[in-house]
Amino acid sequence: MGALEISGHCDARFARVRDVFAEQMANPEELGAAVAVTLGGRLVVDLWAGHADAKRTRPWTADTLVNLFSTTKGMTALCAHRLADAGELDLDAPVARYWPEFAQADKGAIPVRWLLDHSAGLAAIEKPLPMGAVCDWDAVTSALAEQAPLWEPGSTHGYHALTFGWLVGEVVRRVAGRSVGAYFRDEIAGPLGADVWIGLPEQHDARTAQLVPAPMPAPGQSNFLLELAAKAKPWALKSFLNPLPPAGGMNSRAWRAAEIPAANGHGSARGIARVYAALAAGGALDGVRVLSREQIDVARSAQRSGVDFVIPMMPTKFALGYQLGTDAEPIGPNPRAFGHSGAGGSLGVADPEAGLAFGYAMNRMESGLFLIGPRATALMNAAFASLR
Repeated sequence: MGALEISGHCDARFARVRDVFAEQMANPEELGAAVAVTLGGRLVVDLWAGHADAKRTRPWTADTLVNLFSTTKGMTALCAHRLADAGELDLDAPVARYWPEFAQADKGAIPVRWLLDHSAGLAAIEKPLPMGAVCDWDAVTSALAEQAPLWEPGSTHGYHALTFGWLVGEVVRRVAGRSVGAYFRDEIAGPLGADVWIGLPEQHDARTAQLVPAPMPAPGQSNFLLELAAKAKPWALKSFLNPLPPAGGMNSRAWRAAEIPAANGHGSARGIARVYAALAAGGALDGVRVLSREQIDVARSAQRSGVDFVIPMMPTKFALGYQLGTDAEPIGPNPRAFGHSGAGGSLGVADPEAGLAFGYAMNRMESGLFLIGPRATALMNAAFASLR
């Protein structure tokens, strides 16, 4: 089992998930992580190990939280789908119906669904924003309302790495009358008892793991940002770096407190899995209905695939707010499984046909030319293999 003790429980049927996790955590470079799997809504894997800080002084515990980066996008998309399910949001209506200022720069005809499937042409804000603007909702959404599309909207897709959250989140805010973080907490995470947050209250800092960036790749190893600079459009780096994180970075109170709905959700693997468990179980879990089965099928319906206009070195495939598996990076054996990964390695997945949901969270980031991290992929594959 290696130097790190594995805590939690794992049904015998899913022993191979525990084996893979133990092998990963035995790596002396590993830090802290957790994995959770549900089947038919029941928690069958709930494991954690390692440390919550770089100095290895705090153990990773059953309720440790960590920044989830783009795994947050799946939670934000769920808010939009819940509003659509209730008849309050029309995904085919112009964004400007709900957010009139968005009509600037000839964007009046862009429908809401193009925000969700990454085809709106608003992957980057070209105007440089000041340090700290990432935590200023009004500053960023105003800049997006002013921004002209970077390509003909609807003509192709390109990953909206940061802007996705503010675009979809502002529509949610306008329709629901409250912030996306408040809506997610009140309508989804809270009723489900899922430990996931968009905008983390300060009282949870003590149980939040320190995020440790991936080391710079050695010469000759794949380097995402260098590849992006060499192969993508001149504005592509801004889709990841404008606005920049606040002083203190992703471990600061400012970052944790803000609502950055594409990138700063905080949660546990168990929390991620519980949200996706509701989707894998047909939209309801333990008497709490999140979505109808019909809206789940809308959410996971394939919209865009192929060469990505923002990150051309990797093919992407998107549903409405969710990633779908590609030939290079399948999401289990079922092509209709869906979810979202996060930079550094976190992942949430639902497979309604199998009734399985998966969550993975960690604090030592890894880098490379992939959308779904190798550690999460190995654990997810072990979970699906356990069903055979």
